[in-house]
Amino acid sequence: MTKFIKKDDINNKWFEIDAKDAVVGRLATIVSKIIRGKNKTTYTPHMDHGDFVVVKNVDLIKFTGKKYEDKKYYRHTGYPGGIKETTPERLHSSKPGEVLKLAVKRMLPSGALAKKQLTKLKIYSGSSHPHEAQNPESIDLKTLNKKNIIKN
Repeated sequence: MTKFIKKDDINNKWFEIDAKDAVVGRLATIVSKIIRGKNKTTYTPHMDHGDFVVVKNVDLIKFTGKKYEDKKYYRHTGYPGGIKETTPERLHSSKPGEVLKLAVKRMLPSGALAKKQLTKLKIYSGSSHPHEAQNPESIDLKTLNKKNIIKN
């Protein structure tokens, strides 16, 4: 028999990840699993019992290969002929955290639940953030896999 978790039994934790020299896609997969709650044994797809993730130093994030200049992000204004495109390089210069946020958003299922889960992602450019009071648990990307970090 499948056991379902109740809303009162949900205990959200806080995690902190340093994105310095981290690969965008690899970081996004780790973050999306945590905010969905897939790292827990009590995971159920229809409930939001994921944890909060604070990503710092997102301005020092990396892409592999030539994706930083060549990759394209498309969006539509809603008007005829209103397709717009941008590269990670241009997007990163204006909004540093938007590249990671888009990557995580596209790894979540579409719908209202995913929108709610995306609010658990907190992105900051510098090394300081206002969530120190929650005592976030630090996750070291290098220990998870050596490919997660690019050394120049």
